[in-house]
Amino acid sequence: MNLKEAFRFQNKLQQLMDEAQAILNNPGNVTRTEKTYLRKKVMPEAENETVVVEQDCLYADRITEVAGFLLWILAQREALSAAIRRTKNTLPIDMDGEVCLNTLRQSAAQTLRRMSALRGSEMQVANGGFGYRFNAEGNQVTYKCDVRNVTTINFDRNIIRKYLTRLDKTADAVSSEIDRCMVNAEVEYEAPFDVNDGFADIFEGWLA
Repeated sequence: MNLKEAFRFQNKLQQLMDEAQAILNNPGNVTRTEKTYLRKKVMPEAENETVVVEQDCLYADRITEVAGFLLWILAQREALSAAIRRTKNTLPIDMDGEVCLNTLRQSAAQTLRRMSALRGSEMQVANGGFGYRFNAEGNQVTYKCDVRNVTTINFDRNIIRKYLTRLDKTADAVSSEIDRCMVNAEVEYEAPFDVNDGFADIFEGWLA
């Protein structure tokens, strides 16, 4: 399988682990409850009756096997992770590092893109300001006045656009290289089941 398929299979293994752990983490699945109706205490002629509380989980009678299955899936995850690591070591780029850096590049580019889209504006707000003056009696009073707000950019738009172009070009080139690696790099791991199989089928196949 290639790296892209390996990462997909890695996600599948995690999903299976989550399902198995959900079964094992439910106290109702890993315990057995018996109810005894103590009828003899109330009616000496009656007999006590013991019943086992029914469990809804399909795997309630195979909990030990589910625990073993969980560890088998974990072992598969370990083997696949090791195979992926070996493959990554042969790549012409540091994939993990470049994926992280490309996220940062794209974030920075988005900031520059917003800056580049900014435009100056002018707006007049009626009675938006106030001041103080003295009236005819010599008292200080406030008065209102209109306010004109003029907004201009305080950076060189042309330079920002050059920065943005350079960032986009680098991010696109790195993304293309990552995509090539994902498709062309082979991972030495043989999947023990089809990635599209469900939990029940994979579990039964492991038991067989």
